[in-house]
Amino acid sequence: MNHRFRHKKEHRPIYNELMSNSKKSASELILNLVIVGLTIAGIVLMLTGKNGEGALQTSGIGNFKFYTVLTNVFCGLVALIYLVLLTAKKNTDKMAVFKLAAVCGVAITFAVVAFMFGPLYGYPQFYKRGNLFFHLLEPLAAMAEFIFIRRKKIPFKYTVISAVPTLLYGIGYMTNILINGVGGPWPDTNDFYAFLSWGWPVGICIFASITLLAFAVACIFRAISNKRAR
Repeated sequence: MNHRFRHKKEHRPIYNELMSNSKKSASELILNLVIVGLTIAGIVLMLTGKNGEGALQTSGIGNFKFYTVLTNVFCGLVALIYLVLLTAKKNTDKMAVFKLAAVCGVAITFAVVAFMFGPLYGYPQFYKRGNLFFHLLEPLAAMAEFIFIRRKKIPFKYTVISAVPTLLYGIGYMTNILINGVGGPWPDTNDFYAFLSWGWPVGICIFASITLLAFAVACIFRAISNKRAR
């Protein structure tokens, strides 16, 4: 009888681990479904929206020039691929770098709107229609996955890779202005984030700072995931 009791006790940690992994997989499945749904809703509202229905929003496919939109679409695409792998019971470890890059991008979107544009120009216009999904709801969902669910080791090199999309966007933004000029007033301006309002040196410093911020944010989420993996 004691042997039987000891046998059950020895297998209890294995059972608990299996149950924990099962709950984690279910939570990942649900949260990634939510992210995909938020992305689709945000895209539809952006494509059907008109000028003046919200800040940093134009009409139709013109919205895809914004960093805030592109990062959320990328996040949704990564979540969709992750869902396919989960449902097919495939290894998702190789998705870690994409997951980190995705949460990094939407976290910056959330932070820039919440702590920079919102206080400067007022919050309501930044949370209308598609902006509500891309500036608030989807970033919160993506960050929640890293803070409460993910518990895998992430290599340091992934933090550097995660900052690359932000760097490339900044290079493309500046290059477009160099080639085509600043343009006219909103919504025809090429400097739609107004980062060159104080001149090129300040504009370049702003984008350099945002790229460094992307790296810092990636380091924070890496640390959270690695700590939970112990």
